Amino acid sequence: MKRMTRNLIIGAAVTTAVTSASTFAIADFMFHLSLDKHCAKWMKKLMSHDAAADYLETPHVDADEEREASQWFESTKQPVTTASEDGLKLHGWLFDPDSNSLVPHLYAICMHGYTGTPAEMAKYAHRFARMGFTVLVPAQRCHELSEGRFVGMGWLERRDLMRWIHLIVESDSEARILLDGISMGAATVMMAVGEPDLPRNVVAAIEDCGYSSVWDQFLYNAKGMYHLPKRWMAIPTVAAMSKIAKHVAGYDFTEASSIDSLRHTTIPMMFIHGSDDVFVDPAFLDRNFAACASIDRERLLVPGATHAMSASTHPKLYWSRVTNFVKRTFKL
Repeated sequence: MKRMTRNLIIGAAVTTAVTSASTFAIADFMFHLSLDKHCAKWMKKLMSHDAAADYLETPHVDADEEREASQWFESTKQPVTTASEDGLKLHGWLFDPDSNSLVPHLYAICMHGYTGTPAEMAKYAHRFARMGFTVLVPAQRCHELSEGRFVGMGWLERRDLMRWIHLIVESDSEARILLDGISMGAATVMMAVGEPDLPRNVVAAIEDCGYSSVWDQFLYNAKGMYHLPKRWMAIPTVAAMSKIAKHVAGYDFTEASSIDSLRHTTIPMMFIHGSDDVFVDPAFLDRNFAACASIDRERLLVPGATHAMSASTHPKLYWSRVTNFVKRTFKL
C-alpha cells in the first residue's frame, strides 16, 4: 500500500511537472509569436487568419473614399518624431487641415491597430482633416519606423501617446485634442484617458473595437483562434504569457486594463464596435462603456460589421454619429 501511494504521488508530481513545462513552452511560443518584433513575419501570418481575412474579404462600401484617402495620405504626409519615456525613437506622420473653414488649435491623433501601420488610419485622418483638424498619425512602438522590440498591446503605448500629446501641447498651449483609435489603437486611447497627468487639452476620445484588458483579449483569442480548452489550458497558458510579459516586457496582462483606466476618465467618450467581430469580442463594448466614469459617453454597435470594419460596413451611420460627436464636443 505504501509503495502504491508513493508511486501515485510520484506519478502525479511527474504529470504536473510535464504539464507545467508544456504550458510554459506553449506560453513562451505564443508570447514571442504575438508580441516580439523579432517574430514580426510570423505575427503577420497570424493576422492573416481571422481578423485580416475578414477585413480583406468583406466588401468595403467606402472603397472609393479609402482610395482617395490613401492618395491624400501618401501625397501630404510630413514626418515627425518624438522619444518614448523608455528612450525609444517614435515616428509619426503629420497632416495639415484639408478645409477652407479653419478653426485654430484643433488637433486629432489617430492610433492604428496591432501589426498595422499609420496608413491604415488614412480615411479617419482625412475625415478629421476635412473637419479642420491638424492630424497626427503615429506609428506605435515596434511598428513601421518606430523603435521597440515588444508590443505593449496598448499599455506601454499609452505612455507613448502621452508623449505625442505633450509634443502638441508644447508647440500650441491652446491646443484642443481629439484622440481616435482602432483595435489596439483603441485600447491605447482608453488606457491613456485615465492617466492622472492627461493634459486638459485633450477634449474627447473615440475608441473603435478595443478590448477591455489585455488579459481578456488573449483569453478570448486563446479560446477562439487557438481552440484551447478554457479551464485546463487557456487560462494557465495566458497566465504564463502574462508572467513572461512582466519579466521580459515590463507589464502583465491584468494591469493592462482599459476598464481600470476608464474608471478615471472625465472627458467625453464614444465607444464603437462591430456586432460580427470575431477577433475582439463585441461584449467588450458594453464592459468598456459601463466602466467609463465620464457623464458624457456614447455607444454605437454597428450591425453586421466584422473587426475594424464598422466604417466600411455602414459608413453613413458611422460617420454621422462620429461627426455629430466631434462637432458637439468641440463646439464646431
